[in-house]
Amino acid sequence: MPDHYSKLAPLDFLRRRTDIIPVMMQPEIIKDLIESGLQGSTAHVEGDGHHFEAVIVCDAFAGKSMVQQHQLVYQALGDKMKAEIHALSMKTLTPEQYEQLTD
Repeated sequence: MPDHYSKLAPLDFLRRRTDIIPVMMQPEIIKDLIESGLQGSTAHVEGDGHHFEAVIVCDAFAGKSMVQQHQLVYQALGDKMKAEIHALSMKTLTPEQYEQLTD
């Protein structure tokens, strides 16, 4: 560690390096990101701050493969998938598929 940091407590050094301190992602933030980035979607997200499970219902999923549906969700989340979200398990459904499951 550089000499000018030697008088600082270890946590003071980390506080100065906010870029290396991970931010705890909240399920509500992921829900908002998905719903704002994927027009007309409804999302339910649960998680512990690092690992999340989501059910996403959207008309845009119609006629698309599961991979394509997941790519749409990843696009909505943007760079958050690279750092703040460690793992996201998702179930993507069209409104019709969702209705069939809830009947």
